[in-house]
Amino acid sequence: MNTLISFIIVFGLLVFIHEWGHLYFAKRAGILCREFAIGFGPKLFSFKKNETVYTIRMLPLGGFVRMAGEDPEMVDIKPGFEIGLVFNRHNEVKQIIINNKSKHPEAKVVQVEKIDLEHELFVEAYDEDELVRYNVHNKAVLVQDEQATQIAPWDRQFGSKTVGQRALAIFAGPMMNFILAFVLLAALALMQGIPVDRAEIGEVMPDSAAASAGLLEGDQVSSIDNIPTDTWEDMTSIIQQNPKETITFSVIRDNQPTSVSVTPNEREGQLGASEGFIGVTQPREFSIPGSLMFGVTQTYLFMTMIFEVLGLLITGQFSLDYVAGPVGIYTYTGEAAALGIFVLMQWAAALSVNLGIINLLPIPAMDGGRLVFIGLEGLRGKPIDPQKEGMVHLVGFALLFLLVIFVTWNDINRLFM
Repeated sequence: MNTLISFIIVFGLLVFIHEWGHLYFAKRAGILCREFAIGFGPKLFSFKKNETVYTIRMLPLGGFVRMAGEDPEMVDIKPGFEIGLVFNRHNEVKQIIINNKSKHPEAKVVQVEKIDLEHELFVEAYDEDELVRYNVHNKAVLVQDEQATQIAPWDRQFGSKTVGQRALAIFAGPMMNFILAFVLLAALALMQGIPVDRAEIGEVMPDSAAASAGLLEGDQVSSIDNIPTDTWEDMTSIIQQNPKETITFSVIRDNQPTSVSVTPNEREGQLGASEGFIGVTQPREFSIPGSLMFGVTQTYLFMTMIFEVLGLLITGQFSLDYVAGPVGIYTYTGEAAALGIFVLMQWAAALSVNLGIINLLPIPAMDGGRLVFIGLEGLRGKPIDPQKEGMVHLVGFALLFLLVIFVTWNDINRLFM
């Protein structure tokens, strides 16, 4: 249960902040955003606020913001078609009833001669053999099968905005993931302090080799077995190289030099070989400017680590073992949660950076792929054929979905077989 709750919180936060970035900058550009969704597939929960429907969907594989103009707009109403018109107090059309007109006795039924719901916003229709022009409100709705859909005039559609406005609305999602990672890591540093790279004993774990030997928090380690130690890495490197071997620490305690003999315990290291450890933490300092800088540097570090893995694609050393799907992320989130809130925060920050970078890759159906098309439009001076672009994104989405299935199967094999 803890794993499930942790996964929902972490996944929900990462997707929410990503899609909120798209939503915020799209709305600032004046784009009508029809839906803000967390997940894909059937709706589990929804509510409408202002012009946008907010939904939670069944499949936890991401999210989306549906902007006006990205899908075919509205119903195609042809001349001769009968529709019902409902007016506001200014005699503007506020509702256009497509079918089931008998359920709307307040609607004026007319026969369409000409209609424009994108540019001039009018309906020309015959009313008792007289051609009448009705002005349509820019937030009027079409009602079909008792479902209301707000019209999207051209100036509210995604395609009407400048290249810069559209690019920012798309880039904003990954950008918010990077900002979220920075905020999480800076908050982490504020709560638990900033690691200090000096050879000094931080917290001493109870019943550890360090505690048994008499090392104390704040001891400054000048050398180990007469090997100078200036940094935390210098100190830990010597400790790791000497499991179950007694080593002598030369420390400064209360401005007085002293020696302490320590026998490191043994454990399995990252590469499978045994290593020594004595049960102490790295010293930490508390500082607001330092915490902000820690957020920046750690976010950058996560970025470089992800790019290193992506670089393996070029050299041919890439393995699917480097990739985790929903099952793998669920499992690792549970493991991080079991180690405490600080580890979970760091894991969430790493995932957020990962999500931001992956979305910026020039892959169809991803934010990076959409930015490529916007960039090409800027260079050409005219947009790519929407049907061709839509087909590219559709194929890209299908391939991504297949990749998710394959990676998920790989996760299951790795975890349970």
